[in-house]
Amino acid sequence: MTREEKRVIAASSAGTVFEWYDFYLYGSLAAIIGAQFFTPFPEATRNVFALLAFAAGFIVRPFGALVFGALGDLVGRKYTFLMTILIMGASTFLVGLLPNYYQWGVAAPVILIILRMLQGLALGGEYGGAAVYVAEHAPIGQRGYYTAFIQTTATLGLLLSLIVIISVQGYVNGNYPDQPVLDAAGAAMSNPDGTPMMQKAFNAWGWRIPFLGSVILLLISLYIRLQMHESPAFKKMKEEGTASKAPLKEAFGTWKNGKFALIALFGLTMGQAVVWYSGQFYALFFLQNVVKVDSFTANVLVAWSLILGTAGFLFFGSLSDRIGRKPIILAGCLIAALTYFPVFEALTRVANPALHAAHQTPVTVTANPDDCSFQFNPTGTAKFTSSCDIAKAQLARTSVNYTTVEDPAATTATIQIGDTVINSYDAGAVTGDEAKTAKTAFETGVNDALKAAGYPLVAADNTSVAVASNFVDIFTGQKLAIIAILTYLILLVTMVYGPIAAMLCELFPTRIRYSGMSLPYHIGNGWFGGLLPATAFAISAQSGNIYSGLWYAIIVAAATVVIGAIFVPGGTQNKSMFTDDPNHKVHH
Repeated sequence: MTREEKRVIAASSAGTVFEWYDFYLYGSLAAIIGAQFFTPFPEATRNVFALLAFAAGFIVRPFGALVFGALGDLVGRKYTFLMTILIMGASTFLVGLLPNYYQWGVAAPVILIILRMLQGLALGGEYGGAAVYVAEHAPIGQRGYYTAFIQTTATLGLLLSLIVIISVQGYVNGNYPDQPVLDAAGAAMSNPDGTPMMQKAFNAWGWRIPFLGSVILLLISLYIRLQMHESPAFKKMKEEGTASKAPLKEAFGTWKNGKFALIALFGLTMGQAVVWYSGQFYALFFLQNVVKVDSFTANVLVAWSLILGTAGFLFFGSLSDRIGRKPIILAGCLIAALTYFPVFEALTRVANPALHAAHQTPVTVTANPDDCSFQFNPTGTAKFTSSCDIAKAQLARTSVNYTTVEDPAATTATIQIGDTVINSYDAGAVTGDEAKTAKTAFETGVNDALKAAGYPLVAADNTSVAVASNFVDIFTGQKLAIIAILTYLILLVTMVYGPIAAMLCELFPTRIRYSGMSLPYHIGNGWFGGLLPATAFAISAQSGNIYSGLWYAIIVAAATVVIGAIFVPGGTQNKSMFTDDPNHKVHH
């Protein structure tokens, strides 16, 4: 690797790391931000909303790919970099300044989603440009290895965001007192026993610091981008006058090139995306919100798995130069589809043994099917007051695995926990003191039965759950086992993601490469991947099984294996990036 090639990779990777850091701050803090900006909604709906706000950035990524991909093919890779980093940095900084729900009402979550969409537009142009820029500098035989450095940036950006969050969280919570929890009107909330409901200072206001601090990374990124030169392939193309005048039309308007976009989407990026987000973001969300590991400990454990597994990107990128991209990517998708259920079950068993043991007690909800509804409320107007909805919501809050038994003759839903049966109640049929009495009796009955079945309902009393007191507090059998499981998931990520940039670049000619590879990548990762956490959580909440949401990732990954095996071309690692320059003399 020449000095110039090293500088190209370092400059591209460093700037892209900072963009991913900005983008993933929200994902790492989704649960905390959800409580700040979606305050009026029930907890289950709030969690889905928080994940959908995270996914909003992914939904618009294909549009960013179209806009900035076309610009990259028309005016060059370098200037597109500068635009994307400015949009990303400014949007992230403004999230840190944005007032929460009780200060600005519904305007707060609306503006939050707009800022997330701006981040997604910027990232839609960023990744494709970085991958193409490096690929066009790489010699034949090392393209997978060179572009693998770009592939590490997403994970390194996530790791950087976790390290910053852990550091700020430790400092703020250690030096500032707890704060009261506020409702949508800004009034302090109380626990059922009348004591004030409190939250850590980081959850109240400290989460803003990592967003505000990103302005420093913005300045560094701008300096790095200004030092970069244009891609030699793009310069050569412009000098010869062979650049495309309508890259989007040329890339997607004809079957000759358009078919490769479809092949890339359904035979590569669709499965790669769900494996990526399952192994990193959903694993983090699963630990925090389902297994009930505290957010600091979950971030520490995921951060260590990222440190241990990141080298896999370079290994599999380099390996793909020798044996091909296709077999490695499809093998990663297949292994993930076959092992996700036992791996996530093992994660629960190791991280929270008490919760896993409690899951062995059968729990059933018997109800009239007409009495049960899908409890995701995107408008905030629906009222889930039926006895079935109340029963399911109560169990979902405590990560209970249960089955639903349909009984058309049932007038009131019942919950059976072991041998104990608790009658639910219809909140719409009672009011005033009668409603309070029914609610208290029901919740007390359910909680008593769950405690008897071993469910750890009080976090402070659960001595079995994993807890890390600091970043290096990992040297116990339990925490090392969790890190090993998470590292396995990261290695699957590196299998599918390490070779993907080189593979996508090799499918399209130079004149439309930026546009051609960006769109299928960002549809796959923005839509199939970005929607995974919210979709998986909603499926699990509806079905009553904390693992059922994994079916989404498994089905998509398996479909990619089948489609990719049939339609994706092999041997692309031996292909020249320039049809008129098979020996890559342009690089020398």
